[in-house]
Amino acid sequence: MMHVRRLTKSDGRKLVLYGRAPLPESIEAPSPAGETPRAWPELRWHPLRAEWVIVSAHRQGRTYHPDAAANPLAPTLDPRRPTELPQGPWDMAVFENRFPSLVAWDDPAAPLPQDGDAWPPRAPARGVCEVVVYAQEADTSLGALPLDRIELLFEVWADRTRELGERHFIEYVMPFENRGLEVGATLAHPHGQIYAYGFLPPVVAAELAQQALHLEVTGHGLIGKVMDNERADGRRMLFDDGTSVAFVPGFARYPYEVWIGPREPLRRADDVDAPTRASLARALKTVLLRYDGLWGRPFPYVMVLHQAPTDGRPHPEAHFHLEFYPPLRAPDRLKYVAGAELGAGTFTNDSLPETRAAELRAVAIEEPAR
Repeated sequence: MMHVRRLTKSDGRKLVLYGRAPLPESIEAPSPAGETPRAWPELRWHPLRAEWVIVSAHRQGRTYHPDAAANPLAPTLDPRRPTELPQGPWDMAVFENRFPSLVAWDDPAAPLPQDGDAWPPRAPARGVCEVVVYAQEADTSLGALPLDRIELLFEVWADRTRELGERHFIEYVMPFENRGLEVGATLAHPHGQIYAYGFLPPVVAAELAQQALHLEVTGHGLIGKVMDNERADGRRMLFDDGTSVAFVPGFARYPYEVWIGPREPLRRADDVDAPTRASLARALKTVLLRYDGLWGRPFPYVMVLHQAPTDGRPHPEAHFHLEFYPPLRAPDRLKYVAGAELGAGTFTNDSLPETRAAELRAVAIEEPAR
């Protein structure tokens, strides 16, 4: 059972605590020292790509990990002491980002960025940005958490997807994690984030379009077809218990890219039931243990949850799943996104997905069990 305590910080930002045990009414929401900056990020239209660019210059002053690249504008914070969080028996916490890329724009005093003749065309960057803290312990990671705690994370994602998706201006809720300085993580404390967008992001829109086309032509989901093909091939599979799967896709763009998802075509995090959450938690922990065991070091990655939009339409084409984009080719070699990839959008994977999957499969781990 998940217990929830919803609080409001003195600066108006929301804090939600989650736990397996009841959370006492006496818990109060702390706020960091100093004034929370008020900023109004905006969208600027890119005419050649036909997509919005978020402009959020106030984020230059956000808190950084002391070991991150030097930023003279940013204060540093001891990563072992997240001052945004209270004492108490909570297991996970979610709070609104103090330096968001997207804001609600529901303040009547907000300066509208569009004046009719502006170039490029502009609009308010509507949305919500949240931080998801996985644990009170600073010296742990998502993969090191017990299965019950990882299951709780899936419940937290479901709760946030449901609550944020009910806001009239939110069209897409995207939980994700940037782990490691190599991918730009600014704090060491184990955490992820959630961006709730007021528009449909371009990558999501393109993926959904392909999934909708495949469903229309074949009558079957595209992600389910990918999973069936990977299970039939078998060489790139990392986990398969009949309910959930994890695999290196045969078309991986990154050397150690992994996908995780339920075989049933569930649309969003809030459609996942308890048995499927338990299966997904085992799959996720298995992958993370293999990542960290590969070279005996914390493995950097970007983890992104793909799910259906919250725009009120049914989206039968969508299939909830996780994708990992690790930036490493080898322990000391980064996978850089270079000219052909940035300029043309064509990724080059300089290793065989089968080889990378075999490396991950060869990592000796203790199989997660309840």
